[in-house]
Amino acid sequence: MKNVTVVGAGLVGSLWSLYLAKRGYAVDVYERRPDPRKTGKAEGRSINLALSDRGWAALEKVGMAEAVRKEAIPMYRRVMHDVAGNLSFQPYGKENQAIYSVSRGGLNRLMVEAAEAHPHVNVHFGHACVDADVEGGTATFATEDGHVTSQGEAVFATDGAFSKVRAQFQRRDRFNYQQEYIDHGYKELHIPPGADGSHQIEREALHIWPRGKHMLIALPNPDGSFTCTLFFPMEGPMSFDALGTAEAAETFFAEHFGDALALMPDFQDQWRQNPVSSLVIIRCSPWNVGGKTVLFGDASHAIVPFYGQGMNSGFEDCRVFDELLDAHKDDFEAAFPVFSTQRKPHADAIAELAMRNFVEMRDLTAQPEFLLQKKIEAAFSAQYPGRWMPLYSQVTFSHIPYADALAAGKRQEAIMQTIMARPNIEETWNSQEVMDAILAQLH
Repeated sequence: MKNVTVVGAGLVGSLWSLYLAKRGYAVDVYERRPDPRKTGKAEGRSINLALSDRGWAALEKVGMAEAVRKEAIPMYRRVMHDVAGNLSFQPYGKENQAIYSVSRGGLNRLMVEAAEAHPHVNVHFGHACVDADVEGGTATFATEDGHVTSQGEAVFATDGAFSKVRAQFQRRDRFNYQQEYIDHGYKELHIPPGADGSHQIEREALHIWPRGKHMLIALPNPDGSFTCTLFFPMEGPMSFDALGTAEAAETFFAEHFGDALALMPDFQDQWRQNPVSSLVIIRCSPWNVGGKTVLFGDASHAIVPFYGQGMNSGFEDCRVFDELLDAHKDDFEAAFPVFSTQRKPHADAIAELAMRNFVEMRDLTAQPEFLLQKKIEAAFSAQYPGRWMPLYSQVTFSHIPYADALAAGKRQEAIMQTIMARPNIEETWNSQEVMDAILAQLH
């Protein structure tokens, strides 16, 4: 039985260890953090995650989908809250299509437990990666008892956006690396359950308070609460820096997010206690060194969270990689470079799509023209289902490669700009004339 090493027991590392074990490998997983089940908390980012079709397909392949589904809440639509508290709605897809709210910490615990339960997987907590021999396929870890070096034949690095394994790639000749912090950061907040334990706003929806240069979102939890995230510039006249005190933040919320603030009785305590975190995009290539070391998940392509595809793309990495190992009969020397070459353009595409969706969520969803355009697209898609799949559905409810979805989305947007420029489109939007005008441009 071949022994292999996985660096990082986060979401992608835990899932990938199950894939490897299923293939018959003996897997040693090394994780920097202590066992989250013993500490009672998940370190790091805790934005709720939006699990969609790509993630479900990857979970299904190792028999994890049913267990995860029990912890997930479907979100069938966006609910937009304007400054006055008025609501507007946009379905995510066709009837019964939903993205699913899951807790990052809860999902990670579930995945780690599944990995540990497999007889071929051994998870080592409290092992911080400090070095890697990327040509030799080993990694070295600091523990309370000294240093340990892995013994496996290859290293699969899923140790996140600030990967220690990737740091060794960066010392190599002709390795390309780009790290980009966006102007916005985030702070997590919390809407508690109502007095009777129920959700205080619509349960099966993703709530957005779009405000142009910033926004608040809220995703439901099974206990009746919502996990909220404020995305806000880090610096400038209206920014985290400018809101120096919890009192100032509360005044700001009362003005911009009044209906949300009314549901947060301990807002000032939350503001003081919860940290501000930054958002980074990582692009690099190649992702492998021969058949000995390979990067994936956030280690190779960290993205911003605005398409809900960070975890989904990492999970899809696992499914795609597994298929390539099938195709290359577990020959790492052959499979690793193919994975890196084939997957990289799609990682770049979802990074671009995520930033585009940020603009859409924080700004466009508040505009009547945007909502009308989406209604026209949905009407056309319903009438000619084989001719048009909205970009969001391509990304979220299909397995169309990300780069193909991005290219199709740009073509569709160009068509829709001509449609939206038609006179009296507000009155004629659902007419056959408009449908025919779209159809004519699709040839």
